[in-house]
Amino acid sequence: MSIQLVTVVALALVFLIATVLPVHMGALAFVAAFVIGTVFAGESTDDIVSGFPGDLFVILVGVTLLFAIAKGNGTVDRLVRLVVRAVGGRIALIPWVMFVVTAALTAVGAVVPAAVAIIAPIGMGFARRYSINPMLMGLLIINGASAGGFSPISIFGSIVNGVVARDNLPSDPGLLFVSSFVFNLALSVVVFFLFGGRELIRRSSAKPKIAALAHSGSSTVTTMTGAPSSGGTEEPEERLPLTRDHVFTLIGLAALAVGALVFKLDVGFTALTVATVLSLVSPGSAKAAIGEVAWPTVLLICGIVTFVSLMERVGTIDWLGNLVTRIGSPLLAAILICAIGAVVSAFASTTGILGALIPLAVPFLLAGEVGAVGMIIALAISSSVVDSSPFSTSGALVVANAPAGQNDKVFRGLMIWGFSMCAIAPIATWLLFILPGWG
Repeated sequence: MSIQLVTVVALALVFLIATVLPVHMGALAFVAAFVIGTVFAGESTDDIVSGFPGDLFVILVGVTLLFAIAKGNGTVDRLVRLVVRAVGGRIALIPWVMFVVTAALTAVGAVVPAAVAIIAPIGMGFARRYSINPMLMGLLIINGASAGGFSPISIFGSIVNGVVARDNLPSDPGLLFVSSFVFNLALSVVVFFLFGGRELIRRSSAKPKIAALAHSGSSTVTTMTGAPSSGGTEEPEERLPLTRDHVFTLIGLAALAVGALVFKLDVGFTALTVATVLSLVSPGSAKAAIGEVAWPTVLLICGIVTFVSLMERVGTIDWLGNLVTRIGSPLLAAILICAIGAVVSAFASTTGILGALIPLAVPFLLAGEVGAVGMIIALAISSSVVDSSPFSTSGALVVANAPAGQNDKVFRGLMIWGFSMCAIAPIATWLLFILPGWG
């Protein structure tokens, strides 16, 4: 068996074992890189560590640390309450508020599962209170997270754009973000009318005034760190004053966006700088933030990318690229790659898939027979919209926060929807982005 085939089998085993057993995929990837690198490739540990993605490590730690500070000092809670208060008693707008808020959180750097973890309890609380279909609420939250997930300063966007830049492929970060946002927005419109949106529009304004709405959001935010709220006696809304910490955090988030988008500063180091300044300004509110950094996600991405770097060094990428280019139709090969990304991502981590599949597609893209920009957009969308699967972190969070007695129903609904996306998303993105030959 060739070393190239060995690495392919090992990568498949990493995804399979991490899906079936409670073993962290990133740790498995590091072990696979060590074993195959030393036993089969004859590499030293220095050679193996040379593939460690230091740039992605800084990005992941920086943005998640900053977001943890914003969550810990109450800035996120305040933003959610302000947005929810703005809809008044119009029930049909509540799911869209959840879509927009979740999209905004991931767009400014929140990890997708972290954003869903914050908003899902709030949204599902609204679904229970106002008899909104939990499938409608849950899918709009997940789609919102995916919609904002490919902004140039987001985790997904940073991963994709970083891989593309390292491989010298044509790229358009702005088009990637806009395409993903519009695709998820259109998908959410379908979801809205498919799962009871018309009935919500027909309803009159909610009987409880906006104070009850804001209280609902407040109570669910509080219970995220404890047991889920089961309802109970209504209390007057607690009004949150705009504190110094809130102001500094909002300025910091704006500084990150301006620095990265306008001045082209490194996202990771800029986020770390803002987080450090906030920690100096308010040590108390930032004290616990380091424990809230998405260390499992950091381990996952760094492990997968380190293993993929080994695959690149031993020639696996070129080997696979040659196999793909042997397929008679480049367009057929392109849709197959998108389908693989969708199916695997429905069971495993989207971040891991993005880190692994884009490098594997590089030789195919360099052949020039399929537009690189369109292919990358199609692969990114196909691998992310399936996060609605209940086997993914986002889908599981929605199931866990579903109204009491509806967990099994939501699980089945998300399973059907998620698996349907495995077929629909690759075809739709192939038609929209690959067939026209973008980039």
